[in-house]
Amino acid sequence: MNLFFEESGDFKAGHVLSHTGESYQVELPSGKRSKVRAKDVLLQFESPTAAELLTEAQLAADQLELDFLWEVAGQDEFGFADLGAEYFGHAPRPGEAAGLLMKLHAAPIYFYKKGKGRYKAAPQASLQAAQAGIEKKRLQGLLQAEYVEQLKAGRLPDALQPLVRQLLFKPDKNSLEYKALDAACADLHTSAARLMLACGGVKSAKELHMGKFLLENFPKGTGFAPLEVPPMPQLPVAEVQAFSIDDVTTTEIDDAFSLQTLADGRVRIGIHIAAPGLGIRPEDAIDAIARQRMSTVYMPGDKITMLPDELVQAFTLGAGQTRPALSLYATVDTANWSVVATETRVEAVPMASNLRHNELDALVTEATLASGAGDYPHKAELALLWQWAQVLEQGRMAKRESFGLKPEQTNRVDFNFYVEDDVVSVVRRKRGAPLDKIVAELMIFANSSWGKLMHEHVVPGIYRAQGGGSGNGWAAKMQVRMVTHAAPHQGLGVDQYAWSTSPLRRYTDLVNQWQILACVQHGVTAPMAAPFKQRDANLFAIVSAFDAAYAAYGEFQSNMERYWCLRWLAQENARQVEAVVLKDEIFRLVEIPLVIRLSGTPPLARGAQVRLDLIGWDEVDLSVEARLLEVLAAPSADTVAQAQDELSDTEAETDVASGEEAAAVKAEPEAGPAPDQDALAE
Repeated sequence: MNLFFEESGDFKAGHVLSHTGESYQVELPSGKRSKVRAKDVLLQFESPTAAELLTEAQLAADQLELDFLWEVAGQDEFGFADLGAEYFGHAPRPGEAAGLLMKLHAAPIYFYKKGKGRYKAAPQASLQAAQAGIEKKRLQGLLQAEYVEQLKAGRLPDALQPLVRQLLFKPDKNSLEYKALDAACADLHTSAARLMLACGGVKSAKELHMGKFLLENFPKGTGFAPLEVPPMPQLPVAEVQAFSIDDVTTTEIDDAFSLQTLADGRVRIGIHIAAPGLGIRPEDAIDAIARQRMSTVYMPGDKITMLPDELVQAFTLGAGQTRPALSLYATVDTANWSVVATETRVEAVPMASNLRHNELDALVTEATLASGAGDYPHKAELALLWQWAQVLEQGRMAKRESFGLKPEQTNRVDFNFYVEDDVVSVVRRKRGAPLDKIVAELMIFANSSWGKLMHEHVVPGIYRAQGGGSGNGWAAKMQVRMVTHAAPHQGLGVDQYAWSTSPLRRYTDLVNQWQILACVQHGVTAPMAAPFKQRDANLFAIVSAFDAAYAAYGEFQSNMERYWCLRWLAQENARQVEAVVLKDEIFRLVEIPLVIRLSGTPPLARGAQVRLDLIGWDEVDLSVEARLLEVLAAPSADTVAQAQDELSDTEAETDVASGEEAAAVKAEPEAGPAPDQDALAE
């Protein structure tokens, strides 16, 4: 006797060797033996043989016409033998019955399985919907195959053009377009990003990096909806002629200085900060924009501003304008440069000029300041500010050492990026130049003084704190963190440090400006009048959101600087370059701030100068392949200190004046981070 049975979803036939209870021992045509349960048996037959049955069944199944079979079946549940008798006009032979079963089983959209050998024809509407779905899938398969061929031929299908960013960075992996892209990448053994570059979906690696950042952080675009600029407040006009010191690319000018000689021989030094906090109010439409963005985003050659241009232009401290400002006046005794008194005022400040680094850096040097040589605007004021800045720095260094830290290294070189028509220039500038130091020290003084003012008025603010934190190791304890109460910033050497001097470019500074204005305008009642109260959950939320946004923007800026370093290598056709050892296997090029890791290089002393052979680089993954050629010079005290300083900035996230406000003198670019006038620490 032979059996036709179902096993694991397949139909099989075999010759019965034995039968015990509810099971059969069966030998299949292949010779393999199998145990079959009685409940899985569909047919029992003497002839033909099992092998012949399977052949006959397949032939019969191929000849059955599904649509006619569906019509014959009707709408009631049926057994396959009953349907076979009606369809064939006689009791089906074993081969016909088996073929019918195979046909029914292979057509689930036509027939629903209801039990062993039992089925029910699908309702007409369901069948038509299923058939439409199959046809749609077939057409999609043809379309997908067409997309794949176009991509492999280096052409971007029209349907994929508006989806490029989404396909690269946030794809729907079930979509037809993604499946086509993925299949083409698999066939070509490449990545989606490189394929998009090859077929024109992305014009350059720069656009690739920009697109990823914008999709993640500005999914609705970087533009601003139309808004109404708030009216300028009526304020007393300060009796000063203020001036700013910025990079040539700076447009958000939010800090300026003035100097007045008093009758007793003392001087009153004014630090004037743009006051958008007088026009923007918490929870208004402009605040919502600023809070969403949290900061201006910088990159070489471009920036994405925190505030709309029309509002920036209304409050920026432009030359020839009288603008609202929050002013900190320090009365200084020039005999020893001690601060006799400070006063904060809300006023309108006349701006005499905007000084630019590119015009003055070569003229205003330590030598010319000491000798009085040269002719440049605000020469007398700059000479006095330089003297005070040096005293402020000495006081910070003494405080820093009292915290147990070593003095700052001031010999580090910074790099400014300028991009025009996709041509990049990288300009070296030594950190601690007089104009940089003037801006840095006065900004640190203002941020520390206003942090103290908020603390004394029991008004919370957003502070930068460093040192004394929890965690294992020096680096963990020295990481900069943001808190809402006054706390020391050991790296800068101040008792408290509240970002307050860049309200046009950082949301934290705008928040602090509101709090400082409450202190100035309401005095002892400031805790009740300030927009943010003690232990305000909203203030904690701002700190958290700012930290996340600032970290993302910082990572993007670093990536874009690395991209432009690679562009510089191509532009200059650089092949053999000089570098300095930061630590084992980590090198930084001398001419540009490109850091390279060369695994497997022999141990070299930190600060040693070497020559590298650049084998190649990749602007997509920002990698560099190089090899060590020779050691040019042993480390000197300066190169060791500089290497350690750079490594500290990278590993410990220190805000020291060699870090936090000194990057400040990395201008706020259109051209990329160059001096962002916040001072020498950031």
